[in-house]
Amino acid sequence: MSTPQGARTATQGARARARIEVTAAIKDEARKHLAAEGAPKLSLRAVARALGMASSALYRYFPSRDDLLTALIIDAYDSLGEAAETAHAQVAGAAPAERWVAVCEAVRGWALTHPHEYALIYGSPVPGYSAPDTTVPAASRVWQLAVGIVRDAHRGKGVAQWKLSAEVTPEAERMAADLAPDLPPAVVTVLVAACAQLFGLVSFELFGQFNRVVEDREAFFRHAAGQLAHHVGLVFPRPTGTGGGSGRAGS
Repeated sequence: MSTPQGARTATQGARARARIEVTAAIKDEARKHLAAEGAPKLSLRAVARALGMASSALYRYFPSRDDLLTALIIDAYDSLGEAAETAHAQVAGAAPAERWVAVCEAVRGWALTHPHEYALIYGSPVPGYSAPDTTVPAASRVWQLAVGIVRDAHRGKGVAQWKLSAEVTPEAERMAADLAPDLPPAVVTVLVAACAQLFGLVSFELFGQFNRVVEDREAFFRHAAGQLAHHVGLVFPRPTGTGGGSGRAGS
């Protein structure tokens, strides 16, 4: 006797929901292991044991440690990207430099709230692990926000451009072609450097290099983010009564 179509659909739906729930539980437990022991010591057997699962059952969800690491990395990048995109949406009508600072502050805020996930994606490489191309879309979300902000400025009032040396011009042209073909190579070169400096600032704070150096870290970071906007060539609107027009970021 055949099973009615509706019953088969309900059974399939219940199995799909169960798989989603178990997958989420595995990743949650894996994050606990990351926090306690770090990514290099992540073990599928240890995660399975903590969940009361047989290792063979867990392998049906994640065939290897690298598959689990990849899932955690994509989740971390997506969570960071969502935080940055939400912050940007809240100031979508502001000047480009203000939007830049909002995104930078969102990156810092997410990192401080999720230190172990930040360490997974921006800390030391995991020995023996090579991230696959499937991580790229999630990893590029913050970069795409930064490019969008600079693109809007470039199409509007423009951005200040640093002169490229003959030595770096071929690499600048290659980066622009690969990363943002509609922006000048000089702009893309500075933008790549600014994004690297952004994550360097966050990493210094998160990993303790600012201890006994920077005390008011929130104010320091906000100032530094503004200086990065200045370096990229963005402008802040001048306060009313200062002569009108726009001022360079950080001026």
